[in-house]
Amino acid sequence: MQVTFLGTSAARPTVERNVTSITIAREGETLMFDCGEGTQRQMMRYGVSFTLADIFVTHYHADHYLGLAGLLRTFGLQGRTEPMTLYGPAGAEKILGQMVSLGFERIPFPVEIIEVKPGDKFDRGEYDIVVFRADHGRNAVGYALVEHQRLGRFSPDKAREMGVPEGPLWGKLHRGETVTLDDGTSIGPSDLVGDPRPGRKVVFTGDTKPCKDVVDISLGADLLIHDGTFTSEEEERANDTSHSTARGAAQVALSAGVKKLAITHLSARFSTDFYPLLDEAKEVFPNTVVVRDGMKLEIPFPDEPDEGE
Repeated sequence: MQVTFLGTSAARPTVERNVTSITIAREGETLMFDCGEGTQRQMMRYGVSFTLADIFVTHYHADHYLGLAGLLRTFGLQGRTEPMTLYGPAGAEKILGQMVSLGFERIPFPVEIIEVKPGDKFDRGEYDIVVFRADHGRNAVGYALVEHQRLGRFSPDKAREMGVPEGPLWGKLHRGETVTLDDGTSIGPSDLVGDPRPGRKVVFTGDTKPCKDVVDISLGADLLIHDGTFTSEEEERANDTSHSTARGAAQVALSAGVKKLAITHLSARFSTDFYPLLDEAKEVFPNTVVVRDGMKLEIPFPDEPDEGE
């Protein structure tokens, strides 16, 4: 699983940073979360696949969804025919619908709009997308990608030792079925398959103050991507605008016991000199990174080593 940060600036773009958008690539599938203006160019610049089919919007401040019109039009000009689904909180049909129609030309592929609310869970086979409340004005939400539990490790060497022929019987055992060999011997999965293994969890808050809802959804997450617009010197401003300081984001990460914190949505004053944010956060939660446009973070399985970024 790989997270790519297409835009990491708050409110407006800077020379070094575009406005908010991230993608998560998993098992050949790409999901987008928020789509600030100019996102399609960032995708080209940083090698993100245009085959994505789902875009999840956290709230309706322009820097988080204004890029949809241009992105959809680009898809249309490329001859796309595959359907696309847009997800957003209350008002999605009207607001995201406007983005669909702003291209002035008919989009040559179907676009479905789904309105979400905190507590919604979308089962996508091997993982869920879970919607949670963000503390950033009315109806703002965040999204968590939560993988389902994985099968335990299958031991091919032990299977051979026990006389189980390689082939369909191995698959049945790995899926939890008991099999019978030609000589009548019955072999159960507990003989050859280890304990179930946890999947991965990535949480994207969008814009938010630190809040209990984010802590709760982030418990044990492999990666928490959190608003960290300001340093603590501007904590009053952060509260007034329903944003977080870097220290506040780090405290959420610490409370939730996450493995790694990525701070994004940086105020323009920190466009290049982001070290005040990084230093502040690391005092509370050492495994923190302040992300930049184009950064890619690999998310290993919990039982595999972290290869870093």
